[in-house]
Amino acid sequence: MSQHVADPPATVRPPSLLRSRNFLLLWSGQTVSELGTRIAGVAVPLLAAETLHASVFQVSLLTFLAWLPYLLVSLPAGILADRVDQRRLMILCDLGRGALMLSLPGVALLGQLTLGYLYTVVGLSGVLTVLFTVAYKSMLPGLIPAVQLVDANAKLIMSQDAAELVGPTTSGVLIGLVGATRTFLSNGLAFLVSAVTLVLIRPTPRAVEQRERLPLRVEMTDGLRFIRSQPILLRILACTTTSNFFVMAAGSIEVTFMLRELHASSVQVGLVFSVSAIGGLVVGALAGRLSAWIGSGRVIWVAMAAPGPFYLLMPLAGPGWGVLLYGVGLAAFSANAVLYNVASTTYRQRITPPAILGRVNAAFLWICFGVIPLGALVGGGLGTALGLRTALWICVLGTWSACLFVVLSPLRGLRDMPEPAVSS
Repeated sequence: MSQHVADPPATVRPPSLLRSRNFLLLWSGQTVSELGTRIAGVAVPLLAAETLHASVFQVSLLTFLAWLPYLLVSLPAGILADRVDQRRLMILCDLGRGALMLSLPGVALLGQLTLGYLYTVVGLSGVLTVLFTVAYKSMLPGLIPAVQLVDANAKLIMSQDAAELVGPTTSGVLIGLVGATRTFLSNGLAFLVSAVTLVLIRPTPRAVEQRERLPLRVEMTDGLRFIRSQPILLRILACTTTSNFFVMAAGSIEVTFMLRELHASSVQVGLVFSVSAIGGLVVGALAGRLSAWIGSGRVIWVAMAAPGPFYLLMPLAGPGWGVLLYGVGLAAFSANAVLYNVASTTYRQRITPPAILGRVNAAFLWICFGVIPLGALVGGGLGTALGLRTALWICVLGTWSACLFVVLSPLRGLRDMPEPAVSS
């Protein structure tokens, strides 16, 4: 059972997040980790395409394997996150991911690096990432007051875009200097830094609701039942799922498109992804003000609908400086993703009782991230069957169409978010 409680009066300003030791540690660790992840995001497909001579479809399988664990283990991960110490779970996941990434240069040095081994590392890292993500999204509301969630989510997503700005270009330069396999040293070290910052966090003891343990099958569906009972949350899930499917279909072929259709160098590929981060950084810095101006609820559908026309620049990109058109299209999507994800994640955190937040987050990830490996396979299949440019046209139009779920929903009549829910 849950009830609504009012936020503090508007005249009472909560302490700045920049004075929160726990949040600063989480934020700094995630920033470093995201930087390493973005470096690997360019290095993995380049390693497969150029060093291991993988085909278009084989490269797309890397994206499939990275995201498949969301489909397979998200629901049990939600139960685990609600039952165990979330911070310790995150630390173990970081240590595991760091070890996997650091193994790649070692295996390559021994001359044993194959596509099969790369697939294994990517798949196992994906499992640990699912566990980490569910715990991370469930732990955040316990570290800070509810009224600071928009600001906290915005800062964390800004870190992702800052990493997107710096990471790909850094990756392109590192690959040019030391080769693709040695570039994974930076990725592995980034996960270790993240683990250290989590060790230093002093979380407030979490109040665990004492209740009868239900059968595993029942607990795994708790989050789904709650989502079905919330019409707006259900529409947000449909929008996010559709967008993720087409975004990852495009993502599974975009590096190959730039290399083989636009004849871009590794440095140019990195530059494109860096340009794309600018939109997210700008919007992330203004997320709080934009949400207050547009409305913290209304901004969800506005963020999805407005940037759509710019997506069309991606399949219009050409060789040489024309490759930057792809970056501009990605920048528009980055701006959308930051504003939409900040608002929709905060909405979910505010209306969900804390006792089941892990399972609700897991149910969201199971569906909206579970379609990502399917999108990656479809992207690779479309690129192989129809050509890379035609496949991109289908993907960007599909991405923009996702906005219809929230534009044509009860969100149209909601300016601001409801008050946060608490268990009773």
